[in-house]
Amino acid sequence: MPLPKEIRVGDGRVVIPASALDWQFVRSSGPGGQHVNRTSSKAVLRFDPALCPGLDAGARQRLAARTAGRTGSDGVLVITSQVHREQPRNIAACVAKLSALVAAALVAPRRRRPTRVPRSAVAQRLDQKRRTGQKKSLRRGNDE
Repeated sequence: MPLPKEIRVGDGRVVIPASALDWQFVRSSGPGGQHVNRTSSKAVLRFDPALCPGLDAGARQRLAARTAGRTGSDGVLVITSQVHREQPRNIAACVAKLSALVAAALVAPRRRRPTRVPRSAVAQRLDQKRRTGQKKSLRRGNDE
């Protein structure tokens, strides 16, 4: 798989241009013998959300909050994949990870509608408090 020209996220309304993506390939870690020492199959994708015109300010903030551990001080998101032995499959894995993160950031969270505590819950809590108080009062000895 060659490097993607652009990445379409979700239903296709957000397009991440290739100018917002920076690819780098390095040697993978872990076992693999001579193969892992000779090939640069690990894919490192750097994505700058500021260069993506399809993301609104809210989506950028949600993306930054979700990926705080993977984002550098310059605001660039770093995604890596070294699961596969082949570079094209690691590229596809990085694209899938980025697509999932951006798609999740596009969904605005629903606002919580505050509700009242039901009367039965209040009565149950007060009844439990009364029982606990009675239990403790029975434990006390008469100091008369």
